Amino acid sequence: MHGEHHYKLKIAWTGNNGTGTSDAKAYERSHTLSAEGKEDLHCSSDPAFRGDSSKYNPEEFLVAAISSCHMLWYLHLCADAGIIVTDYVDQPEGVMVDSFEGKGGRFTSVILKPTITITDGSKEALALSLHERAHEKCFIANSCNFPIHHQPIFVVRP
Repeated sequence: MHGEHHYKLKIAWTGNNGTGTSDAKAYERSHTLSAEGKEDLHCSSDPAFRGDSSKYNPEEFLVAAISSCHMLWYLHLCADAGIIVTDYVDQPEGVMVDSFEGKGGRFTSVILKPTITITDGSKEALALSLHERAHEKCFIANSCNFPIHHQPIFVVRP
C-alpha cells in the first residue's frame, strides 16, 4: 500500500453543438468521465455556469470525494476499535465562492453530516472521536486547502 498510486481517467467533451466554441453560448458543458472497466459517468458544469442540472459536476465530485474518503477511513477505524457500524449515510455540503476579479473561484468549506448507526451506545464517545482520526488519515482531506467540518449524528440500534 505504500508508495505512489496512479489514477487514469478519460474526460471527453461531448457538448459540441456543431460550431464548437464559436461563442460561449454555442456549446454545452457536457462531458463523459470514463475509466477502464467502469461505467461511464455523464457530467456537466454547475448550472450556474451553463451546465446541465441533470448531470454531476466537478464541484459535486469534490464534495463526494471528501465524504467518501472520510467514510471509508471512519469505517476502517471503527472496525479496528470494535465499534459495529450497521449504517452510514452522509449528506455533505460544500461552499464555493466565485472570485469577482475574473480569477475563478474556490471552495471555502465542506461540512460532512453523516448519520451513523452503531450497535453499542456505550461506544458513542469513542465513535465520535474517530472522526478526527479519519479526517487526519483521509487522502482527499489532506489535499484540500479549506476547512472540512464534521457534524455526525449517532443512532443506536442493538
